[in-house]
Amino acid sequence: MFETVNPATGEARPPIEELDAAGIEAALATAHAAYKDWRLTSVETRTDLLSKIAEAFEANKDRLAHTATEEMGKTLKSAIAEVEKCAAGFRYYAEAGPDFLKDQRVQTKGGHAIATWQPIGIVLAVMPWNFPYWQVVRFLAPAILAGNVGLLKHASITQGCGALIEEMVRAAGAPEGLFTNLPIKSGAVEALIADDRVAAVTLTGSEGAGQKVAEAAGRALKKVVLELGGSDPFIVLPSADLDEAAKVATTARIQNAGQSCICAKRMIVHADVFDAFLDKFSAAMRAAKVGDPMDEANDIGPLSSFEQRDTVIEQVARAREEGARLLFGAEKLDLPGAYLTPGILLDVDPDSDFAKEELFGPVAMVFRADDLDAAIALANDVPFGLGSSIWTNDEGERERLVRDLECGMVAVNQMVASVPEAPFGGIKRSGHGRELGPWGMHEFMNLKAVLVKD
Repeated sequence: MFETVNPATGEARPPIEELDAAGIEAALATAHAAYKDWRLTSVETRTDLLSKIAEAFEANKDRLAHTATEEMGKTLKSAIAEVEKCAAGFRYYAEAGPDFLKDQRVQTKGGHAIATWQPIGIVLAVMPWNFPYWQVVRFLAPAILAGNVGLLKHASITQGCGALIEEMVRAAGAPEGLFTNLPIKSGAVEALIADDRVAAVTLTGSEGAGQKVAEAAGRALKKVVLELGGSDPFIVLPSADLDEAAKVATTARIQNAGQSCICAKRMIVHADVFDAFLDKFSAAMRAAKVGDPMDEANDIGPLSSFEQRDTVIEQVARAREEGARLLFGAEKLDLPGAYLTPGILLDVDPDSDFAKEELFGPVAMVFRADDLDAAIALANDVPFGLGSSIWTNDEGERERLVRDLECGMVAVNQMVASVPEAPFGGIKRSGHGRELGPWGMHEFMNLKAVLVKD
């Protein structure tokens, strides 16, 4: 049984029954049968379904958004934006996707070869609670286009969101078994990965969860894509527009209550503009409004759970024990929910244990860098390598940063974001593989070579 609370109020939500072994087997059998038919459908059939799923998301936008807010606490306005992004993601693959499936022909000695993309089967997705719709769509839209089918193991606190995604896919006219939400807990994942009918697995989540899934996939010799944690740097150099940088840095740190793998968590600021940036950034962070996520006037709702809020408070306390200075914030509000005020930490020791962790809440670390070399070294001095936001109007600095930052994504004079058109993913302990664009779809396809003698 899944028993959760609304993190904005602390009130219990209706329990959701866990799927038993017989239910899991029935879902697997249905998905496997669906794949045998779906793999043979035309590209036009697949793109038509993607367009209809987009329409279903848009038609049910308010219901979807309210469920996300009630389950994991994100502001209603951000939940609505997430649902709209999902609709755009489905449409992107419906419109651009057919080109991703085209064969490529190359000449060979005495003939030619054709490289053709083919589906592989059931893709199991293990997804987190922080973007309960978009994270799923990032795997689901390309899977449908590829001719694969999907199974979802969603986070415990967002089971309602998982059920609604399946409802939207079914409402669009998808065949039974094309996409199935499995209300199961983590203990059931390993057996699913081992099942011969499951072809591959994708996970977005913590390092620990990624290790377990990767181990299980390795034993089963199955493809896995991992999108794990991040401690993204936000690098500000003297040529940057400081007003814009401070404004965007605030959004990049507090979006989704700071609970995003690509949130800017470490502000690395050149010494020449450190004080000026800190003044502007501090003012913007202090001005952010925390409260009821249903109120459009608020910028930050509660954290996803009381446990998550307490984890962030404990991390901040440990940082202070290790010598960091809390400039302000990171305080509980006198409200019934899991609220935490935005905060800023200074004088964090880059070599401390805390500095090597991911801080999953609305608290920023601000570092001073004497020059570009120092900024790059500090940015790379963590186990993660997901995204980086760089703020400079100097072309040479931009080229150097793009070349030398150890990460999967670099955003120039903007915050890091996932967009349907570009590859998304990281290196080091942030995972491996890519989502989105043609690259994300091809991760779970068979690139088959056809050799022809002329």
